[in-house]
Amino acid sequence: MIQKHIMTLAPDSLLKELGLRFRKARMAAGLSQEQIALRANISRPRYRDIETGAAAARATTLVNIARALGMEMMLIPQAMVPAIQSMLQPTADDDDRPAFTSDVEEEEGG
Repeated sequence: MIQKHIMTLAPDSLLKELGLRFRKARMAAGLSQEQIALRANISRPRYRDIETGAAAARATTLVNIARALGMEMMLIPQAMVPAIQSMLQPTADDDDRPAFTSDVEEEEGG
């Protein structure tokens, strides 16, 4: 399902989707656009344009932004997308989380 969705997105929609993911990650990390831009070695206006989907960026810039947000960008086979998405879906039962789910906040607070 996501495979067909991604393949049918217009370039503008794809840029907006990627920018939205960057924005959510930045907000969750409590960081400003200026902080991410500095970490990714780009200007704040350039980062803002990428985050809002107003501008495209080179692959290296996208990787730098992702890393500034504590994420990695990777290419995966399209056939694996449903399996990966199912692992990333939130569950109602905290005991049934994937092994890679971070408990850093819980450990720091406890």
